[in-house]
Amino acid sequence: MGSGIALSRLDQTGVIVFAGEEAQNFLQGQLSCDVGGLAPENSTYGSYCTPKGRILATFLLWRSGRDFFMQLPAPLREPIQKRISMFILRARVKAADASDAFARFGIAGPGAESAIRNMLGDAPVSTHAVKHVQDATLIRLPGDRFEIVVPSEKATTVHEALKRDAEEVGPGIWDWLEIRAGIPWIMPATQEQFVPQSVNLDLIGGVSFTKGCYPGQEIVARMHYRGQVKQRMYLVHIATETTPQPGDKLYSADMRDQSCGMIVNAARAPDGGYDVLAAIQTSSVASGDVRWKTPDGPALKVLPLPYEIR
Repeated sequence: MGSGIALSRLDQTGVIVFAGEEAQNFLQGQLSCDVGGLAPENSTYGSYCTPKGRILATFLLWRSGRDFFMQLPAPLREPIQKRISMFILRARVKAADASDAFARFGIAGPGAESAIRNMLGDAPVSTHAVKHVQDATLIRLPGDRFEIVVPSEKATTVHEALKRDAEEVGPGIWDWLEIRAGIPWIMPATQEQFVPQSVNLDLIGGVSFTKGCYPGQEIVARMHYRGQVKQRMYLVHIATETTPQPGDKLYSADMRDQSCGMIVNAARAPDGGYDVLAAIQTSSVASGDVRWKTPDGPALKVLPLPYEIR
């Protein structure tokens, strides 16, 4: 990137808006994150789980006034909206598809904040901070990254303005930046495969252990307080030209023919091969030899995450 700033349209995402005077209370009882404490100046990651604590979706959540916006992978927008709407019942809440109503842009790199300030006059300064400026919602994400959300009718104007300072890249680059930041995105192939701790949601602020009940809360809390987290998500590199897929199984010598983990997300690495987020048994990582797809498949090289696994 000649400019050092990458710009990507986030069309691989979908957005559900929850509107109504009881939206906050309703979502507080459905999601793993602390919706009740979410101010308009902040965003959060979170998960939506089954009663058994298995993740159906991970998301980025922010608000504007009383409205809450849930951004998640596009293939999950419709089924998650349909499922969560089943539980609205008599609550004064309405869930609607906002994917086409708002354009989303990701901008990343050391000069991203300056580029946003040049265009909009302001930018959030801390991770997960949110600014509402000139009909735009600005969200600061982990890893020198920002998201800009604007009404669709302003998408072309914003896009052209951003391109003056940034180099446009494809969605694969943004997916790679998400992986390098250690942010998991559940896809259709990995629904109900993980509890929140298995993909480090508790380490990136996506789980509250002090809020009230939500689906799966008892199981998630029990794992936390009893220290029974035996699987964690790691950043790894696989030297292959074949694209790893979410849901691909992993193997290790200590577990022999039994799978020791699963790929969560993968993206092409700039220098070749693939960088991957993988949920793996901690004992298998300690053994030092984890393989992709078969017990004698390509080896996984563990890389450092930007946060500590504990």
